[in-house]
Amino acid sequence: MFGTDSTADRRLTVGRVLVLLLVVAAFVAAAIGAKAAYAALRPADASVIALLKARLPKTQVSKVDCAIVDGLCEVTAGNNLFYVDRSVRYLVIGRVYDMEKRQDLTATRLLEINPDTLIGGAAKANNAPEGGEPPIAKAAGAASPTTPSRISLDGLPKDGAIVWGNQSGKTVTVFSDFRCGYCRALSNTLRSMNVRVVERPISVLGSRDLANQVYCAENRETALHQAYAGEPLRNAATCDTSGLDANERFARSHGLNGTPVIVRADGAMIEGYRPKEALASFIAGGRS
Repeated sequence: MFGTDSTADRRLTVGRVLVLLLVVAAFVAAAIGAKAAYAALRPADASVIALLKARLPKTQVSKVDCAIVDGLCEVTAGNNLFYVDRSVRYLVIGRVYDMEKRQDLTATRLLEINPDTLIGGAAKANNAPEGGEPPIAKAAGAASPTTPSRISLDGLPKDGAIVWGNQSGKTVTVFSDFRCGYCRALSNTLRSMNVRVVERPISVLGSRDLANQVYCAENRETALHQAYAGEPLRNAATCDTSGLDANERFARSHGLNGTPVIVRADGAMIEGYRPKEALASFIAGGRS
C-alpha cells in the first residue's frame, strides 16, 4: 500500500513539473518572438519613426519601411501612404513607379493595405487637416465630391473607345482600368441600366497589356466583361492600339490619375464609383 501511494505521489510530481516546463517554454517562446520582432525593426526605421512622432505628432504611423525604395522610407498610416527621406526633412506625396519592373509600387501597397479601397493606381493628396500637418497620400476610388466638375472630350479621337451597352440610351464616357475593382463594380451596375457606355481604358494599375487584348478582340464588349471578371481572354490578336495611347495622354493632361472617371454627354464629370440610383440621377442631368 505504501508503494502504491509513493507511485501516485511521483506521478503527481512529474505532472506538475511538466506543466511548469510548458509554462516556461511558452514564456521563452514569447520572449524570442518579441526579440525577433524588435530585431526586424531596422535601426533606420526606428530612427525615422522617432522623428515622425516629433514632426507629425497627430499622424498615427502604422509602419515604416526604408528598404523598398533607395533613399526613401515608405510610411503607412492606417489606409494612407506617403514617403520621407531618412532625415524626415522631406515628405513626398505621390506615386513611386518602378520603371525596370514596370510596376506602380504605391498603388500595389495601397491595395495591400486595404483591398476594398481600389484606387486606380494613384495616391491622391487630401486637403491639409487642422493642426498644420501636411496632407497624406490616401486611397481614392469610392468617394469623391458630390458636385460634378466639367471636362471637354473634344480632344479625344474616335479610336481608343470600347462602346457597349444600349446604343439607344444616354451616353456616358468612362475612363477605367481593367484591374480596378471599382471599375468592375461600375461596369456591372451600368450593364443593368439603359445607357450607352463609351469606355476608354487607361493604364494606372499596370493593365495596358490587358487593355490591348480587350481592344484588339473580335468582340470588344464580350472581352471587356471577361477582363473585369478575371477570365482569360481567348483568341488574342494584335491591332493598332494608338487610340489607347491617346486615352493615356488625355488622362495625364487632364489630371485623371484615378479610376473610374465618369463623364456625362455635356462634360459633367465625377470620380469614383456610385451606386445605381446616384448614377441614374447623374446621367439624367442631376447631381450624383
